[in-house]
Amino acid sequence: MISTDRLVLRRPQLEDFEPYRQMWLDPEILRHIAPGPFSDEQMWTRFLRQEGGWQFFGFGYFVIEEKSSGRFVGQVGFQDLHREISPALTGTMETGWTIAPQAQGRGYASEAAQAAFAWAREHHVGRRVTAIVSPANAASLRIVEKLGMRPFANTEYHDKPVTLFDTTL
Repeated sequence: MISTDRLVLRRPQLEDFEPYRQMWLDPEILRHIAPGPFSDEQMWTRFLRQEGGWQFFGFGYFVIEEKSSGRFVGQVGFQDLHREISPALTGTMETGWTIAPQAQGRGYASEAAQAAFAWAREHHVGRRVTAIVSPANAASLRIVEKLGMRPFANTEYHDKPVTLFDTTL
């Protein structure tokens, strides 16, 4: 578990699925990330793969909870999805964050991402971290900059333009 001034980051639990599902139903969440809405089956599979990352790689996504209320506000962390993208990101710690619509605009994504990076520097020193960001996603572009990540390629993923960023822990 990681604690910041306003947030708690912890590994997902089964009871997190419903707020996770609700977050991913919002079209604004999908706008920069996914080619379309996810079915319940796809959401369940996406949720379950988070624990797989922890089991196999020693990293994964953290659930973000608001410290004052205990409510689910999103997720942040690392994954290795073997995406079909060029250049390949396989073997890297691909980072990402998603904040539920009702919690956006409070700086939670930046605070959580910085805390997750501090954790990763302690547990995975020397690893390469990558990120995929839509050029239209101004908020995420600010976060990768704050994290010290630099662009290394412009490409497409799911027929949408993306910029790939990286850094070393």
